[in-house]
Amino acid sequence: MFFLAKLFYLRYRKYSTILKGSSMNKLAIKKTKGECKEFIRPVRDVLDIINGKWKLPILIALSFGNKRFTDLERDVEGITPRMLSKELRDLEVNQLVKRTVHDSFPVVIEYSLTDYGKSLDAVIEAMRDWGKKHRKKLFKNN
Repeated sequence: MFFLAKLFYLRYRKYSTILKGSSMNKLAIKKTKGECKEFIRPVRDVLDIINGKWKLPILIALSFGNKRFTDLERDVEGITPRMLSKELRDLEVNQLVKRTVHDSFPVVIEYSLTDYGKSLDAVIEAMRDWGKKHRKKLFKNN
């Protein structure tokens, strides 16, 4: 994930230096077909991992600290236990979430973000900032 973020940053730097002082949109640069595919593929990979209605809210809830299943169920409003279980398994397979079973009575299962999962914090923060700007723009026009 760090590699993807670095790749996006390097591409951004490359194109922003080319466009410095220009009013041309960064994405309007003519690219070859291969460059376009190279640009789309990593973005699609990220979207495949964090797609859906529930994965981002779960990741955001876990970014506030370790949580038990019922805590996550309360924090992510509207999610069913079955869907939460499925999404946590998917996130665990993609190594974004770690499931820890504590030996106690009763057995305590805790979920936390892995370091790899924490690497999405910058992406989520950028999405949040863009979403706030977009919301302002929409309500400003109405």
